[in-house]
Amino acid sequence: MHIGLQVPRFTWPEGTAGMGTKFAEIGRTADEAGFASLWVMDHFFQIGAVGEVEEPMLEGYSALGYLAAVTERARLGTLVTGVHYRYPGLLVKTATTLDVLSGGRAYLGIGAGWNERESRGLGVPFPSTRERFEQLEEALQIAHQMWSGEVEPYEGKHYQLAEPLNSPQALAEPHPPVMIGGMGEKRTLRLVAEYADACNLFAYGGSNLIRHKLDVLRAHCEDVERDYEEIERTALGTVNVGEEGMGADDVISLCQEMSEAGIQHLIFNMPNVHEIKPLVTFGEEIIPAVAEL
Repeated sequence: MHIGLQVPRFTWPEGTAGMGTKFAEIGRTADEAGFASLWVMDHFFQIGAVGEVEEPMLEGYSALGYLAAVTERARLGTLVTGVHYRYPGLLVKTATTLDVLSGGRAYLGIGAGWNERESRGLGVPFPSTRERFEQLEEALQIAHQMWSGEVEPYEGKHYQLAEPLNSPQALAEPHPPVMIGGMGEKRTLRLVAEYADACNLFAYGGSNLIRHKLDVLRAHCEDVERDYEEIERTALGTVNVGEEGMGADDVISLCQEMSEAGIQHLIFNMPNVHEIKPLVTFGEEIIPAVAEL
């Protein structure tokens, strides 16, 4: 099993002036500890499940570019970008730039999006759910075309690209992995089966829910004649490692439970990540223990 780190909150004791230094310390420590991936949310405002809306929130791809410069091994991605946030041609260029400058370590994390408040707040159009899913499928088609090198015009219902040129091309082969985030059984997991290299589910519902969602994904794969094993199965959860939270053995047990449910790459966020010690614990005790799961 691979272990990833998501950093969804930047409300640290160092304040805004020390945010860059602390973020670099977190990224560098996690990279050296053996985390397979580093993630930030792609939100403009903080979300209610994590903190207050007025809390600091860094722009996702700028933050990942910063992490690329202070890390060497871990893959980098947003968990995940709402399709309506950026024109898909520019999103592919942005993800490609991250991939090139990081030495081939980018993911393209994408989903249908949901946060109407931040979109309205910053003047970003917020289409209906149906339209966003239509846009998501077109964006996935555009990404695959641009990474294939084909520059023929793309004519979709929502997007028209006269010359989808992507130069330089990404370093990752055959392209940066496309991760679709979400649990929706009819549309989201169907799009995973048709277009994605990875899915991202929520671990909060427990292993039985994970098993069910993966069974749904497997059925979609059979329907579209896709090899289920080609898709990396990831999940996102929260742990608070420390004297007042979970011990290393507790996290290892959780990893084993998720592995048995079918998860290959478990991504954690940690409320106390800024203390750095939890990252060291992962590197010394947890990551080596779950590597063979």
